[in-house]
Amino acid sequence: MVQSKLQQTLMAFVDSAVELVNSTEGESILVLLDFVADWSELDRATRKAGLLVASHLPEVAESAQAFGLRTIVLDMPESTIQDRLSQAILESVAAEWISPGATVVAVYSRFEVEKPDTVSVIHLNERLGKLTARDLRQLETKVPLDTLKLVVDLAVDIGREGREGKPVGTMLIVGDHRNVLAQSRPACFDLVKGYPKRERNLADPWVRECMKEIAQLDGAIIIAADGTVEATCRLINTGAVDLMLTTGLGARHYAGAAISKSTQAISCVVSESSGTVRLFQNGEVVLRIEPFRRAMKWKDHDGDQYPSVEP
Repeated sequence: MVQSKLQQTLMAFVDSAVELVNSTEGESILVLLDFVADWSELDRATRKAGLLVASHLPEVAESAQAFGLRTIVLDMPESTIQDRLSQAILESVAAEWISPGATVVAVYSRFEVEKPDTVSVIHLNERLGKLTARDLRQLETKVPLDTLKLVVDLAVDIGREGREGKPVGTMLIVGDHRNVLAQSRPACFDLVKGYPKRERNLADPWVRECMKEIAQLDGAIIIAADGTVEATCRLINTGAVDLMLTTGLGARHYAGAAISKSTQAISCVVSESSGTVRLFQNGEVVLRIEPFRRAMKWKDHDGDQYPSVEP
């Protein structure tokens, strides 16, 4: 009976979403779900609207995938609904299920777990805060696409979130790790030294969280092409490299550009001041990614403190 009521509520909101898609010339309907729905009924109701299903619950995602629906698995159970929506949209763009400038109608539970209660019309900006799969394929050389995406997503998270309310600048270097290690030296203790290889891969969410903590320390994080973190806290020590960089970029960006020119690695540099992520290949900025938002932090103004949000 409870499941039947949830399905009825869901379909009432989906019917409204279909009308909104038609009236706004939307591209897709995105449904965030915390329960296994009647997929056949949902699919019939949205067949002409382009259905996308997203969930952080494995059983829901697996059920939707088994039915044949386009499904986004969200590995972010403690996140806000806004972050889940953003991630689901980004993953859909990366999978090329929707275009970067599309209008999407989302159905989700904003106030009560499981029970759908909100319909939103979302207009995607042409310049998203993360890369699409097509962008990453332009960079793919000897570094697999999956590894590149893990590194870029980690860098964007660091640029957007910082750590404990403070902005963080760092550098992640992926690929050609042996040459990178040969052209760098330790800044302090290597915090991954001694850990088995299986416990140092960025595919593990725990490892990614650890890297966010380590990013606060001096030096670069060196990552192999398979996603294994090979070393942390490394200072780049290349020879003289002829570079042309934009005015205003500092030593960290110069080091990232230099190591990308003297090796086949790709360096991913996070700006402490803005959170902007720049990817360097062969000594040049090949992609620039702006974070969605910066965390609120306190600044001093004439002796008093007022909250301000970094752009």
